Amino acid sequence: MFIPVTSIPVDDQDKALAFYTDVLGFAKKTDVPAGEARWLTVVPPEAPDGVELLLEPDGNPGVRIGGEPAAQVYKKALYDAGIPYTMLGTTNLQADCERMRQHGVRFTQEPTETDFGAMAVFDDTCGNLIVLAQQD
Repeated sequence: MFIPVTSIPVDDQDKALAFYTDVLGFAKKTDVPAGEARWLTVVPPEAPDGVELLLEPDGNPGVRIGGEPAAQVYKKALYDAGIPYTMLGTTNLQADCERMRQHGVRFTQEPTETDFGAMAVFDDTCGNLIVLAQQD
């Protein structure tokens, strides 16, 4: 088995696409109409055939791919509690955090050393907190 696609709930697909490509540096892979939304995925440019990240509508009224309105409740509860939705990896945490700051990204946790490496937590502007981790 393998993981071809994983998803993150977003409140606005266009805003999410801009953030995940222009700020984080992912590349758009798939953009196909799916009802009132799109099957919209991004990938790391260095791994275009790797795992795709689906920017999935979080269940806003009238927009459904597979998301449910319950996703909004879950997402908000995690965000309000300061719990990240998922984790992204990096090979240079300090450099990526500095580059992201230059794009106005807000960090809720500055880079911190951990038992497994280092991590920071940022707001993806789409209703999620994301861990950015560099493993040793």
